[in-house]
Amino acid sequence: MAGRTAPHSLTRPVGNITRGTTAVNRLRRSDRRLINDDLVADRLACAPDPLVVDLGYGASPWTTFELAARLRTIRADVRVVGLEIDPQRVVPGRDGVTFARGGFELAGLRPVLVRAFNVLRQYPESAVPDAWSTILAGLAPGGLLVDGTCDELGRRCAWILLDRDGPRSLTLAWDPFTVERPSDLAERLPKALIHRNVPGEPIHALLAAADRAWAHAAPMAPFGPRVRWRAAAQALRAEGFPIRPYRRRLRDNVLSVPWSAVAPLDPS
Repeated sequence: MAGRTAPHSLTRPVGNITRGTTAVNRLRRSDRRLINDDLVADRLACAPDPLVVDLGYGASPWTTFELAARLRTIRADVRVVGLEIDPQRVVPGRDGVTFARGGFELAGLRPVLVRAFNVLRQYPESAVPDAWSTILAGLAPGGLLVDGTCDELGRRCAWILLDRDGPRSLTLAWDPFTVERPSDLAERLPKALIHRNVPGEPIHALLAAADRAWAHAAPMAPFGPRVRWRAAAQALRAEGFPIRPYRRRLRDNVLSVPWSAVAPLDPS
């Protein structure tokens, strides 16, 4: 494949071996949002080489295969490479997906999209900036990074979308029928924010306001949690929170804001 990069076996992986917990369909909520995100879809559709890296897929590659299948609804010739720093987790490729050993250095690849879910959660907060810098430096021009976390069943999901200039947005997505209030997502915030959910920080203010709006929207509860959340999100916008509107009906409850709305006050 002329002009296309392959994992470099001589590249020394950067990072630490993590627990590797995974499950079938665990990342469905983030996958749904990625394939319906205009920026992600545009970057993937326009890429000369539609290469995607699933970084740290864990002990089993189920979610890598699922990501590939969903991204092919945007672009049929997408190439997905799963990278794991633990050589014992590298499995033979199939269904158009390949696997290799690699870490934050991306095994020398130049992907247009990197998904790193439940990876940095297992690192100290102080390690996040260097990890982001290493990954972002390896992206193709216009490339994007998704740094996220979720619970074991994928009912609570949160991720930061970044490009080479840094974080662009934070998105929270959750099962409307099993999560009682928006702030329940706090325990699954990405590492860059999870320790910032304290009074005085923007992320704390956002989650507190979301809970208030959710409580005030209680009269809409008989119509279901999705309708109730749409009313709550509209109330948040009326308060001045830059909650992203969605044009289509959503299966999940989703709260997405620009990074500027939740960026830590003291990023050091």
